[in-house]
Amino acid sequence: MKVSLKYVADEEYQAENESGNILNIDMLAKDDKKAFSPTQLLLAGITSCAAVDLVSMIKKRRKTLVDLTSEVTGKRREEQPRRFTDIHVHYKVVSPDAQLEEVEKLVDLAVEKYCSVAASISSEINLTHSVEIVRP
Repeated sequence: MKVSLKYVADEEYQAENESGNILNIDMLAKDDKKAFSPTQLLLAGITSCAAVDLVSMIKKRRKTLVDLTSEVTGKRREEQPRRFTDIHVHYKVVSPDAQLEEVEKLVDLAVEKYCSVAASISSEINLTHSVEIVRP
């Protein structure tokens, strides 16, 4: 796996993967923001990585998946390096036939066992997750 990074302007960068896909990254102030920051990309990587496995496991159990959304929040320490101390991922699964207890177990597996992004971060980070089922 390889990603190249290119300087675009002060606090603006462009990453490119081996397939030629481009991702803009910036460290601009909130009001000037055009793209994700590196730390926001990490949060997005965790939730999307686990979501891929979660969707697959729900479908393997022959449950109907109407929609899936998530929100991930992170708390960072004040001193440098401003690493994450806590990350929480909340999934909302829209399904007429999935049961909360079953999906909670699947989320546990997706986040804690199968997600390579989550597995790559420090064990000192308190990574938690939750799920809710919405009936269409």
